Amino acid sequence: MATGRISKRTVDALRCAGKKDRAFLWDDSLAGFGVTAFPSGKKVYVAQFRKDGRSRRIAIGEHGRLTPDEARSEAKKLLGAVETGIDPIEVRRSARGVRTLKEVASDFMRLHVASKRKGRTYEEYERLLRVHILPVLGTRRVLDIKRTDIARLHTAISDRPSAANRALALISSIWNWAARREEVPFAANPAKGIERNPEQGRERFLTSREFSRLGDALRAAETTGLPWSIDRSKPGAKHVPKSGSQHTVVDPFAVAAIRLLILTGARLREVLNARWENVDTERGIIFLPDSKTGKKPVYLSAAALVVLGDLPRIEGNPHIIPGKNEGAPRVDLKGPWEAITRAANLGGLRIHDLRHSFASLGAGASLGLPIIGKLLGHAHASTTQRYAHLDADPMRRAVDTIGATISAAMKGRPKRNSPTT
Repeated sequence: MATGRISKRTVDALRCAGKKDRAFLWDDSLAGFGVTAFPSGKKVYVAQFRKDGRSRRIAIGEHGRLTPDEARSEAKKLLGAVETGIDPIEVRRSARGVRTLKEVASDFMRLHVASKRKGRTYEEYERLLRVHILPVLGTRRVLDIKRTDIARLHTAISDRPSAANRALALISSIWNWAARREEVPFAANPAKGIERNPEQGRERFLTSREFSRLGDALRAAETTGLPWSIDRSKPGAKHVPKSGSQHTVVDPFAVAAIRLLILTGARLREVLNARWENVDTERGIIFLPDSKTGKKPVYLSAAALVVLGDLPRIEGNPHIIPGKNEGAPRVDLKGPWEAITRAANLGGLRIHDLRHSFASLGAGASLGLPIIGKLLGHAHASTTQRYAHLDADPMRRAVDTIGATISAAMKGRPKRNSPTT
């Protein structure tokens, strides 16, 4: 067994001669540190030690990728760990069993999200992983991901504050799910403690005049039709007649869906996915077996019942708002909504703003936040609290009472039962 000082010169000179499968050179100053040469010319630094009465050997790294001094330093760490009772081979074997974030996220989506979350949630999580998270951290072992890595990712996409915050929340959810399976420790969640971006609310409430313009556009959409809007930059646009007299009548089911959204405060998918079998016209309710917040009744006003009463039922399709495919609901309202809001001069109005407007009218009429929350199907009262500032009547009465008391006192005529000093 050859011994000597392991240096670049002695390692370069080491050869595996004859019919041997390998040759060793052991360092004469650090016991257990060596280098082995193979017939192929490859040379690997190793550390050899005894553990539980057995002689064991662990590879440190390949010569060329490590210098002799670097290999010696790593050998000291490994051999020192052995002295404290650690088996570096078992440590390395355990480390190989730690999965990457991509592997953990795949199981999280398949075993947890697919069965316990809504389809739209699954789609959103999948998009966040595909676009923002996995390209940066997917190949990293979960236990190697640090808070600085997550903070760097969050900062990189903070030009889209909401997306950055949702990505942060998703990473935290994946970690906590893995922790419940005892794959990682709860306390080491790298997404904890990172400050979220401030997000600007995009709520918009329609005024009476805007509701009027929207109503005019809806009536035109289902009767005389709406003017064409031609993008002249698109190929083939030059062949379209330039006359401004062309009008298109919008699908009556799409118009009815928009009217129902306005009159019920329901979410888009709740209206598009609703079935005739769920409608109880006598009680004025659509019973949804499933929604974003679970089972939910959508309450129908007299005006909403008129909209439903005017709709025909399509044979073979159980949905109130049927789509192009047989038996399926309409997929979305993007085209009709764009045309109608353009005709109503309501650029930038989102379909979800109809829900906010429905709630704002209820709050303005002092119907009470609990009632509004039930109408909207909010699972938590805190969700409805966003409309509290619109409940103007109680605030107006309060400020008038306080103002009258102060005014009377300042004029030297304290109101009866007012406190005196």
